[in-house]
Amino acid sequence: MNTADFIDTPEADAELKIFKKLTDGKPNNVTMAYHWARLIELLHAVEKIRDLLHDTDLQGTDLVLKGDRREEGVGLIEAPRGTLFHHYRVNKDDQVTMANLIVSTTNNNEPMNRAVDRVARDEISGKPEITEGLLNRIEVAIRAYDPCLSCATHAMGQMPLSVELVDYRGTVVERRTRE
Repeated sequence: MNTADFIDTPEADAELKIFKKLTDGKPNNVTMAYHWARLIELLHAVEKIRDLLHDTDLQGTDLVLKGDRREEGVGLIEAPRGTLFHHYRVNKDDQVTMANLIVSTTNNNEPMNRAVDRVARDEISGKPEITEGLLNRIEVAIRAYDPCLSCATHAMGQMPLSVELVDYRGTVVERRTRE
């Protein structure tokens, strides 16, 4: 959203203008704005799907790709939680012999770590303890960057979360796990 001048569908473009107005056109680096940006991307996707459902080229019967057969392919796509990279090789029988995926969680790992560090620095002072509020803020920080992480790792409908409070010597002062 920070680098887009416009979006090619009317409703998503209108939302982009509102999004950019919040920061007077400057980059929006507010962590929780990631959710807002994802909603705009989803609105754009819905508008594009609507258009594609009425595309005469896609409604025909000649949908077979023509050209040379390839045994290796690389692709990337921007998704609501980040960029996905895919690299595949297939054999002569079209069986996948190699797959290398770099998923958004990999790309989001460093910003998630920084967000959790920021939460810890903001929340822990004086008597260090792991409170329910601290656990909630850590979870919000993680989900802002990777909402699918909580689903991919959930247990019984909740995201298992384990937090250790470590002092300057590296000694674990407190450990708390939310199951």
